[in-house]
Amino acid sequence: MRGFLLNRLYQSLILLVIVSIIGFTILNLIPGGPLAQYGLDPGMTQEDLDRLKEQLGLNRPLWMQYLDWAWRLLQGDWGHSFRDGATVLSVIGRHLFATLLLMGSSTVIAIAIGTWIGIRGATHRYSAFDYLATVGAMVALSIPTFWFGLLGIYVFSLQLGWLPAGNMYTVGDGSLLNYLHHLILPSIVLALVHVAIWSRYMRTATLDAISQEFVKTARAKGLSERRILMKHVVGNALLPMITLAGMQLPSILTGALVTETVFTWPGMGRLFLDSLGYSDYPVVMGLLMFSAILVILRQSDRGHRRGDHRSPHSDELSASRPTGDTRYDRNCCKSRVGPLVEQPRCTPLHEPSSRTAGDGDDRGSDARMRAWTVHSPL
Repeated sequence: MRGFLLNRLYQSLILLVIVSIIGFTILNLIPGGPLAQYGLDPGMTQEDLDRLKEQLGLNRPLWMQYLDWAWRLLQGDWGHSFRDGATVLSVIGRHLFATLLLMGSSTVIAIAIGTWIGIRGATHRYSAFDYLATVGAMVALSIPTFWFGLLGIYVFSLQLGWLPAGNMYTVGDGSLLNYLHHLILPSIVLALVHVAIWSRYMRTATLDAISQEFVKTARAKGLSERRILMKHVVGNALLPMITLAGMQLPSILTGALVTETVFTWPGMGRLFLDSLGYSDYPVVMGLLMFSAILVILRQSDRGHRRGDHRSPHSDELSASRPTGDTRYDRNCCKSRVGPLVEQPRCTPLHEPSSRTAGDGDDRGSDARMRAWTVHSPL
């Protein structure tokens, strides 16, 4: 385990270095450079621009600028904003809460509704509800997020007047209800696409869990369908969803960028676009590295391993079962072990010897020797 973690850490560091080099190079090759906004000032002379370049260290070769930025980054100094001189970490921190609030609420909505739709679609397969959920998911995946946002603003803000059209809160009113009132529309818009994704994955995972042998065993023991669904099926179906939740994190950030722009939400997505417009490269690089760290963290499978609540004997049973030419009894060692149903473990009394094409007697004697000893793990 220690070697595995060190290997993953080494790979993550290499990936971060590659991402930083590519991002730093592309930003500095953009026409105009970091001082593009200053060049629009009619009172700014060429001597003033040269002096700013020298103060900011932009007159050095590109590789020296990158090494200086990387060294300061390792020391915890992410740089300073070109707009107001504030540190990059403080700028990101001011907008981080708004993005976490929007992402958290939309993720909860997507998981709750998507899980329910997926389970119901699997238990009512090929019903009208299942077909309607499939069509709705295809529509939600086909329409871009900003279109849903503009449609929501037009219907619920301009026509009905039920919800505000944008911003995080009303100026002068910082109550919790005011925050929630502004949060409803952007969180629902951001959650629509992810509800479609969650519902399709959950439907497939539920169908796969229902078809397993441990569900058939639970039915044979007389358990009700509701108890089988809640105690056996849902737990196993949610297991791959843990990995999916981590994989959806970068896409949620991307959707938040569009949603925050449509609803003028003061989050990190809005900050990224504003920083690009102002050529505030230190903030852009800080946001790029922050997003890269999140993408690398989601690749970890620790959550998937911890969420695996199936029988701890399953790996032991798989390793102890005979393979190759060893024969199996018809009623033994074929059922997959479920989370709460333990199957008998079988071991053969003999191992079949190697035979050639002419060993007919050995083949007949082996066919008669099919006794097994059953060891119950209970």
